[in-house]
Amino acid sequence: MSEVPAVRTMAVLGAGSFGTALAAHLAQHLDEVVLWGRDAEALAAMDAERENHEYLPGCHLPQTLRVEPDLARAMAVDGPVLVVVPSHALGELLHQMKPHLRAGQGVVLACKGLEPESGRLPHEVAQAVLGDWPRLAVLSGPTFAREVGQGLPTAVAIASEEEDFAEEIVGAFHYGAFRAYWNDDVIGVEVGGAVKNVIAIATGMTDGIGLGANTRTALITRGLAEIMRLCEALGGNRETLMGLAGMGDLVLTCTDDLSRNRRMGKALADGKSLEAAQREIRQVVEGVRVAPEVLRLAQRYGVEMPITEQVVAILAGETTPVEALRRLATRPPRAETD
Repeated sequence: MSEVPAVRTMAVLGAGSFGTALAAHLAQHLDEVVLWGRDAEALAAMDAERENHEYLPGCHLPQTLRVEPDLARAMAVDGPVLVVVPSHALGELLHQMKPHLRAGQGVVLACKGLEPESGRLPHEVAQAVLGDWPRLAVLSGPTFAREVGQGLPTAVAIASEEEDFAEEIVGAFHYGAFRAYWNDDVIGVEVGGAVKNVIAIATGMTDGIGLGANTRTALITRGLAEIMRLCEALGGNRETLMGLAGMGDLVLTCTDDLSRNRRMGKALADGKSLEAAQREIRQVVEGVRVAPEVLRLAQRYGVEMPITEQVVAILAGETTPVEALRRLATRPPRAETD
């Protein structure tokens, strides 16, 4: 790593499971970490009990982590701002943040998905709201919040067009059992983080039906091919998808029941309605929101994404998991590299 300024303070905006877990990790070694969320009452309970009972139960919050219900005060740190909210809430929060951002203050987006209706990637949403912000990075990778909160070994990718800034953020996160790696492919990292949720719903369905490991592995592999095709069409680097933000996050989300998207697929295969499954899971299932946006984006750029197409049809009630998988299994043969 080249000589870059050390990040010693950071604000984390978003007190859900992932935001809380990342804030708890950072607070173990930075000088000041501030966690902000929308629910002042929930924040007060977190501050008093040093635990996020609703979203991250069982994970202790360090005494050094400051919980702050006021957005302006939370953002008054010397260091960058880490934004950890669902993709559909990103635009609104950026508008709220804008008056409080200082010139040159770094912004890191840990949001996996696409903006509803526009289909914009997180960095495009930020550019639309903040303009050509000079210090912008994205964070993604195979990161179940519970395991991050427990301090289990974890690795992430941090991408920015400004290498020095990416290295600064890597330095802030790279501590203990948490490893961070930087690259310059913002698009690739974001596409991997968004589309893997759609593929995870599909693999959850195959396991819910009981189709075995061969089917699951085939879907993961062909799902990765879909992600790569879309990534290239949007201007990203397909090699990025062989790393943490691509294959790493895809395998994690498709194969473990900590994944809300995988559990959604299994619930749908079990005959539950979309609404019933969402009530059961209780948290945002990003793949449900993002699947139609991914398909619209693919159609706009002429990218073939058959797994995504079938997931969208299932979520819309236009077909069943069994019929969708039959359609995928009976597609005409093709070259694997297509």
